[in-house]
Amino acid sequence: MTEFIQKIHLIPSFGSAVLSGVSLEREEHKVQVSLITDTAYTEDDEKRAQSIARQFVPEEFECRLTISKLTPDEGMVARRIMQVLDQSNKALSCLVTQDDVCVRKTEGGFDFTVSVIANTVVSEGVAERIIAELKRSFCGEFTGRCVKSEKKIESIEVEEERENIEYVIPVRTFKVRDFVRIEGDGVPQDAVYLSDVNFESENVVVCGTIEAIEERKYNRKKDNQEKTYFSITLSDTTAMLRFTYFPRMSTIEKIRKLQQGDSVVCSGKTEIFNGAVRFTAKYIDYGNPPEGFVPVKRASKPAPKYYSSVFPQSYSDFSQTDIFTRPELPECLKNNTFVVFDLETTGLNSSPSAGNMDRIIEIGAYKISGGEINESFSTFVNPQRKLSEEIIKLTGITPEMVEGAPTFEQVMPDFFKFCQGAYLVGHNIAGFDFKFVDYYCAQLGYQLERKLYDTIPLSQELLFLSNYKLNTVADHFGITFNHHRAVDDALVTAKIFIELIKLKKSLPKYM
Repeated sequence: MTEFIQKIHLIPSFGSAVLSGVSLEREEHKVQVSLITDTAYTEDDEKRAQSIARQFVPEEFECRLTISKLTPDEGMVARRIMQVLDQSNKALSCLVTQDDVCVRKTEGGFDFTVSVIANTVVSEGVAERIIAELKRSFCGEFTGRCVKSEKKIESIEVEEERENIEYVIPVRTFKVRDFVRIEGDGVPQDAVYLSDVNFESENVVVCGTIEAIEERKYNRKKDNQEKTYFSITLSDTTAMLRFTYFPRMSTIEKIRKLQQGDSVVCSGKTEIFNGAVRFTAKYIDYGNPPEGFVPVKRASKPAPKYYSSVFPQSYSDFSQTDIFTRPELPECLKNNTFVVFDLETTGLNSSPSAGNMDRIIEIGAYKISGGEINESFSTFVNPQRKLSEEIIKLTGITPEMVEGAPTFEQVMPDFFKFCQGAYLVGHNIAGFDFKFVDYYCAQLGYQLERKLYDTIPLSQELLFLSNYKLNTVADHFGITFNHHRAVDDALVTAKIFIELIKLKKSLPKYM
């Protein structure tokens, strides 16, 4: 590995690149090599890096190289230092807060100091251990030290433990019926709901109807022999699963007889690859879900006890408290809570079954309670993928804005907590925004209640306009805003929703 990274560093763009991982898939004959760099690189640089990686992987294995760019800021470095202390030195981490960590950007990286109480015993190597972990996490050079502080132990306030309790949602299963063997060596009894296949396991059984099946060819690398494989899409009404299946010579003709509409049961394994779950079928047989199968609603993780990445802020607007001009609000507005939200995303694909699901890059939300907008929730979200020029131009959101932002894994638990006990409101919420938050919450075990109010059909019912785009409805009510930014669109939608309910004087049936 040392020789490999030395050769990678000879490419100017990868002079400070870090090897973040190497994984071997024996059955697939694939090696995955992952690099992290903090500088821009060209397509030629990537090809050179791929060529170097190829030199270190045996010929019979396919070599894949992935490159990600990570540029930390002072806050990210400080948070990582606190994590290292918490993991490696519990006694010291109890006496150090993030205010005691000072991070300064230097020409080649960062320099830090950790202030510790004067009479605290600090073991040797603490700073070195922090530096080593920072170099594993980020690119660049790091220097740092522990210094004595004048703060006394008596002055430290012991805070309440604010750790969220991890809760694992059990997967749902159903009984397999009408089993007929094609090639398997056992009789599967239970199959996992396809929507619950989000974990790694060596033994997973799924069952459903074939939505698509296609026979394809590939050349095996070790001997260049042409081989057959099948691309299959399966549905059990809870989700769709697309997977690749490599048949055995003894059963390939039976597999070729399978067609769209056939119900099969597949045994295999799952693994996490590039953040997504991949299913590999070992055996395919005939089998059906229970007759009249109705999916059992999946239990949700409880909302986290504490916010951890995104903290709501109080919101006030003078016009909301103008008692001289503001008409009396309907009781339905005053007696319920609503979260009005809007998203910006990497694209328009809101269905994982349609291919590569797009990612959220910004969430803007406002809470209405007591008939007033009184709380906001706003954050960029790191999509961990490149933003298109079209999205940058449309939203004004640049790669620099999202690079240091929390990922959806960090954001969605906080957003789920923010939405607890509230109806959800949006402009085209049912057709777009809810699909994204529902999907990404579900990936983490959080199930949002589908109690939605959409301001588009509500506007169509109550107003007579040339169209019902957000800016057109806003103009009708004399509301100005910066369109195509989630936080601004959410606020204007909240104001529009209040005006529409004041006109209707009741809540419509939620969607």
